Amino acid sequence: MSSKIRILTGITTTGTPHLGNYVGAIRPALAAACKPDTQAFFFLADYHALIKCEDPERIARSRLEIAATWLAAGLDPQHVTFYRQSDIPEITELTWLLTCVTAKGLMNRAHAYKAAVDQNLATGEDADAGISMGLYSYPVLMAADILLFNAHRVPVGRDQVQHIEMARDIAARFNHLFGAGRGHFDLPAAVVDEHMATLPGLDGRKMSKSYNNTIPLFAGGEKKLRETIARIVTDSRAPGEAKDAEGSNLYAIYRAFATAAEAEAFRVALHDGLSWGEAKQRLFERVNGELMPLRERYEALMARPAEIEQILHQGAVKARALAIPFLSQLRAAVGLRPLQQVGVSKTGKKSKKGSKQARFVTFRERDGHFHFRFLAADGEELLLSVPFERPQEAGDWVRVLGKAGGASAFIWGKNSLQVVPTEHVGGHAYELLYSSERVAMGGPWTEAKERDVAARKLVREIELLWKKLDADESASG
Repeated sequence: MSSKIRILTGITTTGTPHLGNYVGAIRPALAAACKPDTQAFFFLADYHALIKCEDPERIARSRLEIAATWLAAGLDPQHVTFYRQSDIPEITELTWLLTCVTAKGLMNRAHAYKAAVDQNLATGEDADAGISMGLYSYPVLMAADILLFNAHRVPVGRDQVQHIEMARDIAARFNHLFGAGRGHFDLPAAVVDEHMATLPGLDGRKMSKSYNNTIPLFAGGEKKLRETIARIVTDSRAPGEAKDAEGSNLYAIYRAFATAAEAEAFRVALHDGLSWGEAKQRLFERVNGELMPLRERYEALMARPAEIEQILHQGAVKARALAIPFLSQLRAAVGLRPLQQVGVSKTGKKSKKGSKQARFVTFRERDGHFHFRFLAADGEELLLSVPFERPQEAGDWVRVLGKAGGASAFIWGKNSLQVVPTEHVGGHAYELLYSSERVAMGGPWTEAKERDVAARKLVREIELLWKKLDADESASG
């Protein structure tokens, strides 16, 4: 069974990617995703973008540019799960479930909210002037992003560590209230790379859109890259005079794109009197050499937005295959269960024993797909099917599984019906295979032994259903 570490990275969809984004975030994140012990999730945080930006065209354009950037830089959608936040409705539903267990006092301590309040008070405004519920509740949405996929590690800047700590607090509270002896959520850990490369911008300050000192990654092409590098601020030392490489913005950027030997050669050349103009030309050639093939892929992708849309759609399908059954588990945990699972006696009082017979239940999800559940005699959900396009498909599988034993159509075994242990984003699970086709799954459970107990219970309950059917047919025949 796989024990991969799940890493989740959110990508803000405002603005146009620049060189600092590539060196500080994109390149190291994609390198980390290639590790064999890692299961990586990358998502476009477009709901988060709505908190900061009220320009619909900018949001739409940024989603396209950023998706194309990460794909061009080497993100492999076959190897990782790449999706848009807004394509996963389970995220917003989980946000509400988490909101209902999150203390207002915890939100009051969020750095972004406190900073906005302090700024208002400093200018004589009402404390909450201009502060939206989106800004105030931002940490809960971020917690839902992380907890829906039970990410173990979340790479963040130091200013975001508080949000991961809040996600841990919220998860622990939910587990305490609704865990019923088993934790639904793993507690995520923030990963802060203390050695993450931070590039200087044109004026020497950290490269940032806030300072308007960025070097574009792909926008404007090779010509724009050359022109922008030519504007990097240098000192007044003339050609032939020794330059201080360690204090040079040019050298700091060059080093981020060069090997150790190439960086040392550049440092020596500056010390020996290389002119700033020639140094900028060498920097351009080195950076452009790495970016050129990426830029070509980027431009090709930007010319085919439908291809990017399809990639993101497929990523959403992959993500929701994990999210839907997990959210179903969470809904049941808080009491949002199908009415068939609520045992009621003839007097209207809740029955402590629940239903006396295992049963199949079909239903329609909000996304339009159809499913079936298999509930044990005590009401425990043992199976949730894969999604079906038509209700007839779900009904057909219920008839096959519900009648197969009684009709002696098949037995538990290699070529018919199997319960196979597997790993799920929420823990240990099993899959129900029919002639090697995945029909449904059960779980997840925190412990493998809990999963194994449930798997045995599933087999026993279905066999009891078959025996009852056999008995009913014998009695009526």
